[in-house]
Amino acid sequence: MTEQHDVHAPALLELVIEALRQDDDAGLASSIAESSAEDLALLLESLPPEKRVKTWPHVDPALHADILELLHEEVRASVLTAMDSDAISAAAPAMKDGALADVIEDLGEHDMARILDSLEADHRARLEAALAYPEDTAGRLMTSEVVSVRADVSLAVVLRYLHRFNSFPAHTDAVMVTDDDGKFLGRLAINDVITGNADALVDEVMQRDDDYVPVSATDNEVAQLFRQQSLVSVAVVSPTGELLGRITIDEVLDLIQHEAEQTYLAQVGLDEEEDLFAPVILSARRRGVWLGINLATVFLAAAVIKQFEAVLSEVVALAILMPIVASMGGIAGSQTLTLTIRAIALGQLATANVRWLLAKEIAVGTLNGLVWAVVVAAVSVLWMQDYLLGAVIGVAMVINLVVAAGCGVLVPMVLRSLGQDPALSGAVVLTTVTDIVGFVSFLGLATLVML
Repeated sequence: MTEQHDVHAPALLELVIEALRQDDDAGLASSIAESSAEDLALLLESLPPEKRVKTWPHVDPALHADILELLHEEVRASVLTAMDSDAISAAAPAMKDGALADVIEDLGEHDMARILDSLEADHRARLEAALAYPEDTAGRLMTSEVVSVRADVSLAVVLRYLHRFNSFPAHTDAVMVTDDDGKFLGRLAINDVITGNADALVDEVMQRDDDYVPVSATDNEVAQLFRQQSLVSVAVVSPTGELLGRITIDEVLDLIQHEAEQTYLAQVGLDEEEDLFAPVILSARRRGVWLGINLATVFLAAAVIKQFEAVLSEVVALAILMPIVASMGGIAGSQTLTLTIRAIALGQLATANVRWLLAKEIAVGTLNGLVWAVVVAAVSVLWMQDYLLGAVIGVAMVINLVVAAGCGVLVPMVLRSLGQDPALSGAVVLTTVTDIVGFVSFLGLATLVML
């Protein structure tokens, strides 16, 4: 959302909440009358479900389609409860095929059938085609609004053909080229149509490249292609090569934002589709799973500490300084983990270059470990007046930062190879490792040299 919407949203939220508190329907309608679809989507996500239901009837029906596309899944489901099938059917024609497919999947079979029946034949066919593809694939992202020509016609013929359009589909930077059987051959840039030799054939001017995606490609693969090639649009083809549609930059920008939210929230075990005002029991159950996992790892670390009970009872200063080693390792490992997960998401990391990254991060960990080991050792000596204790914590710091750097690279790679999402579980695994290594190195060295 733009900065303008973000600045406006808090004021709008305050006005709406006040109107709802006073049960002022006229004031509520007036407050949202000039708001954009983006502002209203953010507003609805900021209200509890029962307040959304009360607000929705005052929203301009002309904005329903855009708002439903913008809402997160759980919030959209709560809004749909305030709409009858006639209202949904009225919004459906203006919605993109993939977004409409997501909406009607939230409905019962009766309402789904009624909405399908209300659509024009070509729209219904496109929607049924979108429903045939799994979520998070190119088939759901694509639109079938494509301008295509054959390769054996001249640019003059193409130009006359384009003049017949009142307007082009959004983000049409090129015309797709197909053969007589509808198979994708390449792209003809609009710029080449306008500036090229009118007598030249499309076959002579078109771009024959690999800038297309199979209909089964994942969202991440599509986003990666757009990042790498700086595309505005890309063709989507069937397994046998037929042109099915195209994906445009606006869809990919939404996808990239979705990925960013997913990665950020997954690090603490949350779902980006979760409703801010979801029921208490549901939210507690979702978060409780990760609290339980974290508790198990904490008990594991506590069990390690217990093994050094003797040295802790003899040297009380160890208990005071012990969290420093584990915390520094956790921070260093998290930095490397974040870098590695980002590289995986962007397709920058493969088996062939993992060794280079691992060597580089271990070198960084070693350098930082040495620098901060000197600082921590010096502070510890000044504070505790114990040179041996300073040496122990310094060595433990180097060990833990080196291990943390290595785990920051290896943990996400191992999790990915096991079919797990590194963003979801990587931080838990890494924290456990750095805590245990920090405690073992610090307390183990203390046991060896101080008892």
